[in-house]
This record gives sequence, structure tokens and C-alpha cells, in this order.
Amino acid sequence: MPELTQRRKTLVLAICCMSLLIVSLDNTILNVALPSMQRELHTSVSGLQWTIDAYTLVLASLLMLAGSTADRIGRRRVFKAGLVLFTLGSLLCSLAPNLESLVAFRMIQAVGGSMLNPVAMSIITNTFTGPRERARAIGVWGGVVGISMAAGPLVGGLLVDSVGWRSIFWINLPIGIAAYLLTWRYVPESRAPEPRRPDPVGQLLVIGVLGALTYAIIEAPSAGLTSPLILSFATVAALCLAGLLWYERRRPEPLIDLRFFRSAPFSGATVIAVSGFAALGGFLFLNTLYLQNVRGLSALHAGLYMLPMAAMTFVCAPLSGRLVGSRGPRLPLLIAGAGMTASGLLFAVFDAEATNALLFPGYVLFGLGFGMVNAPITNTAVSGMPRSQAGVAAAVASTSRQIGQTLGVAVIGAVLAGGVAGASYRTGFTDASRPAWWIITACGVSVLLVGALTSGAWARETARRTAERLEPAPDPAVRKSPGRR
Repeated sequence: MPELTQRRKTLVLAICCMSLLIVSLDNTILNVALPSMQRELHTSVSGLQWTIDAYTLVLASLLMLAGSTADRIGRRRVFKAGLVLFTLGSLLCSLAPNLESLVAFRMIQAVGGSMLNPVAMSIITNTFTGPRERARAIGVWGGVVGISMAAGPLVGGLLVDSVGWRSIFWINLPIGIAAYLLTWRYVPESRAPEPRRPDPVGQLLVIGVLGALTYAIIEAPSAGLTSPLILSFATVAALCLAGLLWYERRRPEPLIDLRFFRSAPFSGATVIAVSGFAALGGFLFLNTLYLQNVRGLSALHAGLYMLPMAAMTFVCAPLSGRLVGSRGPRLPLLIAGAGMTASGLLFAVFDAEATNALLFPGYVLFGLGFGMVNAPITNTAVSGMPRSQAGVAAAVASTSRQIGQTLGVAVIGAVLAGGVAGASYRTGFTDASRPAWWIITACGVSVLLVGALTSGAWARETARRTAERLEPAPDPAVRKSPGRR
């Protein structure tokens, strides 16, 4: 990539953030619209889960493929294709006549979305090469998540109440078109010097693991945990996972380079991403259904209720980026884990739903925790890795986020569906959701403990050794020169 002026770098960052905005905004707006979709499309809790998980599942399955493909054929080219597909998918979602069509169109959206976030992060990584300026850029990137969290519930609630749930997809159209035109004009093309070859077998095994596991979790409450169908899908997931680990170790250029995970910070970032975004997916799913279906609030009022969480995420996301740049990832991760854990405990132990005096502090604490967690995940995933593998490293981090959100919605929804089965929805929701809040609390504890363990001196040393192993082998003539080991 050619050297850019500071003004051009800022413009490239803004364009990349536009892609993150429409992807993040789409998820937060969709959660507010779930009860309206449920009524119009006459679907169950599992149907609502599929409107979210069909998207996150395809996204998680294809992110690493998109990252490596962008490194190989050109990041700008893949980024533009992603914008076209995501915008087209959004238009189709707004026209969906039934649940099955909506789920299918959400999958088209996801194919486009898989080409956006990891590729945009790779573009940012190769544009901002200094550690400090990269950390600041990632802080801005994290701040966009906060903007989407703040704007999503309000904009979504306003659109759902005034126009209907289909209008939530319209907002992606002008942003997607503008981002495409700006990318075509201002973002330079870049490729990795030594990109990896395609790995179709590894890609199919990843899809098998995530698809089979998600299906088994979502459908278990209705089919039964011991039903042949659920056991078959669980077995397929386990076999695909075993096959993936066996196959990828033996490929010279694997889809997932397992050597990445020898770095304690990178492995920790993966676990933290899964835990943090599982908590987010479950948190949004539970609260949206509770506020509208149990308390009887409108979509707009439900969005206003969740504003304290969104506002804290908006404030803390860029602050976390600055802390990572100046002091490293440890402090933001500890704050994130403590905030999420405290929020989960308020709901699990003290029934925070029962009174606004506890409900709003629970929202504030969760917003604080989630706002702090995103920047250290991203920074840890890409820092210390060779720039030639930036797309793959960023894609692994993005994949971990989507896997977390997929599992969070699947597990929390399954627990909720099992708990309210045979009971009145309004009267049984609080008791049915208590085990789900304990799961969210456990996710917060995971962020806290893993963050503390993988952000010290020992962890940094494992990252340094891993980066050395991942660097391309030097030229033999250079290796034999005097003074070299």
C-alpha cells in the first residue's frame, strides 16, 4: 500500500467505519424489531433466534475465508463486493414475505458482511502502521460500535413504531451506496506479499462445526436433548471439529493457522471475544423480549429504556482504545470483566427486572463492560502478527465475536424457551430467564479472569515468540551473512 497523507488516512478510516456502522447498526436495530416480527410473521422464540443466528452463523463461517481472499486478490476489491452484497441483502430483507425468506435474505446479508469488517480492519492495519496511531484508529473503530449501540435502539424503535419493522433495513441502503462510491474513489488497493492459498476443506469443516452446533442448540428445547435429530447434529459438530483440528495441522497454508494460538494474548483475545459477545447477544435478546412482551412497552420506549447501556458503550469504547494505546489492554479488560459480571449478578441474584432502581444500574454496568472489551480484543489480535497475515488475524478475531454472538443467542434463547414452555409468558419469563442471567454472569467472569491471565509479561513473551515463528523465512544468502544466527 502506498504511503498516504494524514488526511487520506483519516478518510480511509472513516470509510471503513461506515461499513462497521451498517453491520453493527443492523444487529442492534433488529433486536428492537423482534417482537413486531414475531407478531407479523407468527413465529416462535426459535424463529426469532434464526433471524439473528442465520446471519451471525454465515458471517462467522466466512470471515476467515474473506480475510484470506482479500489478502490474496485485493482488499479494496473484496470490500466493494461486500458492500454491494450487504446492501442488496438489506433491500431483500425489507421485502421478505415470510420468516423463511427473511432468514434466507439475512444469509445474503451475512455473505456481504463477511467481506466488510475483517477486510476493513486489515485495511486499517495496513494504513496505520505505528502502534500508537493504530491503537487510536482502533479506538475510533470501537467507538463506532458505541454509536451503533446508542443509535440502534432509538432509531429502530422510532422506525418500527412509525413505519414498521421492514423499514429497519432501509437505513443500510444510503450508507452502503455512499461507502461503495467513497471506497471506489479514495481507498487504495492492497494485497499481502505472500497470501495463503484457498483451503476449501477447512472452510467446509468450519461451516459444519458452527452450523450443526447452532442447529442442535436452538432446536433442542422443541425436539428434546436426547432426540435422534439433536444427537445427530451434535455428533456432526464434534466430528467436524475433530477433523478440522487434524486437517489444519497438516496443511502448509491452513485456513486457521493454529500457531496463532501459541500466543497467549491472541488465544485470550479469542476466548474473551466469544465470552463478551455471547453475553451481548444474550443480553440484547433477553431484554428486548422482556421490555416489549412482558412489560408491554412499545419498540421506541424499549429503546429508550436501554439507552443507559448504549450511552455507556458509546462513551467507553473510544476511551478503551485510548487506554489500550497508552497503557496496554490489561486495565480495559479488567474493567470489562468486572462490569459484565456485576451486571449479570444484579439480574441473576437481585431480580433487577423487577424495579427500575436496579434495572438501569444493570444496564449501565453492562454498557461499561461491553464498551471496554472491544478495543483490546482487536488490538491484541492484530498486534505482534506479521502485516502479511493481518487479514487472517483480524478475521479470526471477528469470527470469534460472531461465534460468541451466535452461541449467546442460541444458548440463551434455548434456556428461555425451555423455561417458559407450558407456562404463561408474562408470569414465567422472570423465573425462566434466571439461568440465562447466570450464563451471562459466567461470561463476564471469563472476560475478567482470562483478561488478567493473558495480559502480563509472560503472555507478551509468548506473543513475541509466536510472531518470530510466523515471520517468513529469510533468504538463505541473508541467513548465512556474518553476524546472523
